[in-house]
Amino acid sequence: MRTVHTLFDLRAALAGAPRSAFVPTMGNLHEGHLSLVRQARAAGGGPVVASIFVNRLQFAPHEDFDTYPRTLERDAQLLRDAGCDLLFAPSEADLYPEPQGYKVHPPTELADILEGHFRPGFFVGVCTVVLKLFNCVQPAIAVFGKKDYQQLMVIRRMVDQLALPIDILGGETTRADDGLALSSRNGYLSAAERVEAVTLSRTLRGVAEAVAAGRRDFAAIEAESLQALAARGWAPDYVAIRRQRDLGPPQAGDTALVTLAAARLGTTRLIDNLELALL
Repeated sequence: MRTVHTLFDLRAALAGAPRSAFVPTMGNLHEGHLSLVRQARAAGGGPVVASIFVNRLQFAPHEDFDTYPRTLERDAQLLRDAGCDLLFAPSEADLYPEPQGYKVHPPTELADILEGHFRPGFFVGVCTVVLKLFNCVQPAIAVFGKKDYQQLMVIRRMVDQLALPIDILGGETTRADDGLALSSRNGYLSAAERVEAVTLSRTLRGVAEAVAAGRRDFAAIEAESLQALAARGWAPDYVAIRRQRDLGPPQAGDTALVTLAAARLGTTRLIDNLELALL
């Protein structure tokens, strides 16, 4: 695997190669990221390209941009072992050589709910950097994890509306043995918090079981879940039951649903989701 840091070297490395399969990341990699790399390897005929870039534009001033773990040497070895061909690891000066005045503003009905409501501007930062990375790498395929469910939907919508010649694939959420969704931010948890953290995925399973049992009072299920998390010491932002196709509230006849949650445990904010189907 080759590592490059500048756009010039990236384009030189890809010159003449078939269009790539691309996995953008912020680094501090775990098995979830590596499963996306393997999915990219299986899906495409061209080189597998990963990027590592901690994108300042998607962090609010009070969030963890400065402390987000940077583990480039370790990450590069993991990517090499997973079958990545090329790592693009630009600095801020490489990717943003001047202040990024042009930004991508996704539609508010998708981007200002759930994560976008609690992290204003987040999806502007995500879409801006992803579009820029797409223009740098020019892949045929890009793979994003379903753990960031709303992000995957926002990116798919951007690709569709801007007619980008890229197939967006969603990778299933990778979980620890106890059900906790793998996340780079899990490393912030204390030992006691790590034991408690599985409550978030269990809460989502409880929501899914209630719906499978026939309950349709979705607002009440959401409120009960929020109260249960708070009673255990969490600071929940939301537990929501939404349609898979657009994250709108379920209506009569909707069968493909997803339940999503975000909550803070101590100083660590965790998110998770679970797809479910009505019979």
